[in-house]
Amino acid sequence: MIYTVTFNPSLDYIVRVDNFQTGRVNRTSGEQLLPGGKGINVSIVLKNLGIDNTALGFLAGFTGKEIEKRIRKFGCGTDFTWLPDGYSRINLKLKSMEESEINGQGPEIPEEALDNLYEKLCRLNKQDILVLAGSIPVSLPDSVYQRIMERLADKNLKIVVDASGNLLINVLKYRPFLIKPNHHELAEIFGIRLTREEEFVKYGRKLQERGARNVLISLAGDGAVLLAESGEIFKSPAPKGTVINSVGAGDSMVAGFLTGYLEQKDYLYALRMGIAAGSSSAFSTCLATRTEVLAMMEKQMH
Repeated sequence: MIYTVTFNPSLDYIVRVDNFQTGRVNRTSGEQLLPGGKGINVSIVLKNLGIDNTALGFLAGFTGKEIEKRIRKFGCGTDFTWLPDGYSRINLKLKSMEESEINGQGPEIPEEALDNLYEKLCRLNKQDILVLAGSIPVSLPDSVYQRIMERLADKNLKIVVDASGNLLINVLKYRPFLIKPNHHELAEIFGIRLTREEEFVKYGRKLQERGARNVLISLAGDGAVLLAESGEIFKSPAPKGTVINSVGAGDSMVAGFLTGYLEQKDYLYALRMGIAAGSSSAFSTCLATRTEVLAMMEKQMH
């Protein structure tokens, strides 16, 4: 079973406003309400691709109930830890001539709630895959991913970490199965500017030297590079298309990669499926479906 963890899920209120103007009453031309959070996006795309999974994390209040209801509607399993106070955050995504976002803070996570999550994770076994994705609320230390991986170190789990900064750096010594920095995050980690493919490979290798088994570097419209634990380097371009919604594209890439890997145990196939899933989500208002992903892979081959 695949388990995803989202520390700060959200209810994403996506509104489209033609010609948005500040200081005035604006009317929407379209609205959507979706469950949000990187791990949740991974869960939804995995299920769309035919892979059963369970979403873990923290929820609170009436918004938490709505988030869980909507995740289950996609067919995903859920086993959230419920918080006694507050409510899960609402993120506003405004789409007009420019895209703007206002993200909520989210509820405080007390120590006993964190212990409850640790207990759930300690039941996982070596056949399971764990995905740790996204940022954490300000009430938690940025060592929290590290603490999880430390506790699970003797279980030989495949753990995927999709995070940036210290959240990612702190876990490398625990040999995560996969990390997925994009090219901006990779440059940020080392405090330098990266522009060429050989530079991405060079600095991706440094993350492998620190412990990451597989490093998947997303290059946005240029596709992605995979530094596999076998020592091989795989590269695949991105399909051409119009980006409609970039939110969830990176999470879809993680879901696509895992699906491809589980289906064929082949890194190049997994990379192509990851890129196809990421592109399918980016070119649509919704997260990628299996039909779209397979069609996109077919397109990539020609």
